[in-house]
Amino acid sequence: MTTILDGKKLRDEIFEELKGKIEKLSVKPSLAVILVGDNPSSKIYVNNKKKCAEKLGINSIVISYPADITEKELLNKIQELNDDKNITAILVQLPLPDHIDKFKVIDAISPKKDVDGLTPYNSGKLFAGEKPYVYPCTPKGILLMLDHYGIEIEGKHAVVIGRSNLVGKPVAQMLLNRNATVTLCHSKTKNLTEITKTADILISAVGKKVVGENMLKNNCVVIDVGIFRGENGKICGDVDFDKVAKTTSYISPVPGGVGPMTIASLMLNTFELATIE
Repeated sequence: MTTILDGKKLRDEIFEELKGKIEKLSVKPSLAVILVGDNPSSKIYVNNKKKCAEKLGINSIVISYPADITEKELLNKIQELNDDKNITAILVQLPLPDHIDKFKVIDAISPKKDVDGLTPYNSGKLFAGEKPYVYPCTPKGILLMLDHYGIEIEGKHAVVIGRSNLVGKPVAQMLLNRNATVTLCHSKTKNLTEITKTADILISAVGKKVVGENMLKNNCVVIDVGIFRGENGKICGDVDFDKVAKTTSYISPVPGGVGPMTIASLMLNTFELATIE
């Protein structure tokens, strides 16, 4: 019997607890989100984050810039926010226009305000096996989900498909830090199916259909991070859900799985940064 990993339900439970903690704070957390350009998806994401923050009692400001803003102007704004004691968390919505170096922008954020957990300081702590100020949102959400459902990580073989700095690399490291044996696969990996068939836990974060029904052993735990629109306009994930779900022990749906857990982690991170001693 397959168990569906319900990210929406878990997110709501986390929010209920988090709202109570925020109400007890004398000074509310403040999240500053920088949006550059007019990418429709980015606008939707930023708007959703703002609404979510406000419902929880988090102060949220959105700073919008045209796509032709200079890199220097953007870096100056980040420094201003770093110096502003009223701002406790900073997020720069990606992607950025091509003329702006996203690594320079991320590097400019103070590690103590880095709500995405992507600065070299926080990434370095993670990959050294130490505790960063906060963990990257999507990987954090994935591990929260695994723990909530009592899915054992230690000693298991986890296969991660995708090597992005946002999901693939950090989630692989977080699993490794929890004593899983981890294989990280990507677009140049040969004999992918041979590897995925050995997975106890499979996490796919690619953004296209890559996992079919004959690629996994029975009772594998499947976490689908990918989200995109298929040819018929339907929202899809990396995994052929209907077929794969027949043989899995646990599987996350798209939508309703990892997505809600990412926003839950963002709000948790915002709270945690506001309460750093």
